[in-house]
Amino acid sequence: MPLSEPVARESLHTRRIVLHGYHRADGLFDVEAQLTDTKATGFAAEERGFIDAGEPLHGMSMRMTVDEDMLIVGFEAVTDYSPFRICPDIAPNFASLVGIRIGRGFIRAAAERIGGTHGCTHLRELLQQMATVAFQTLYPVRAKRAAATTTPALLNTCYAYSSDNDVVRRRWPEHYTGDATREPAHQD
Repeated sequence: MPLSEPVARESLHTRRIVLHGYHRADGLFDVEAQLTDTKATGFAAEERGFIDAGEPLHGMSMRMTVDEDMLIVGFEAVTDYSPFRICPDIAPNFASLVGIRIGRGFIRAAAERIGGTHGCTHLRELLQQMATVAFQTLYPVRAKRAAATTTPALLNTCYAYSSDNDVVRRRWPEHYTGDATREPAHQD
């Protein structure tokens, strides 16, 4: 359902955030994020001079590389557009995120390394979304690995989930212990 019709208004500011998850040829995974801020009208910036309408005020990108266990093994950040000339200087600090595992406490651990004056507010804002996209990107891989190594909690808890029953043959074939040559029974 769309939002209700808004009151007449004028656009002033647009922030675009785009994230992508990738499976690399070397078996690792990349999550890339881009943040772009633009204004609907041009304005004078203290250090950059006049910034035209639609020209990025902020333009930043980050790439986080993780393994299947969600351990960050590579991280890079760049700032192509910023209001101040010194802003890009802090981007290399984000490499200090290498070695942190995405999971419980991730944002707190990241803040210890790139919080406050050791980082950039706009780049830090992307971290939580990058972590979420990492989970989404790796979900099929991690689910398949878990299915192959973990016994389903419902296995052998009732007749339907008996390891030699057709329900298990269909849902968790790797845990099926029945006669593989027998024709499957009716569908559940």
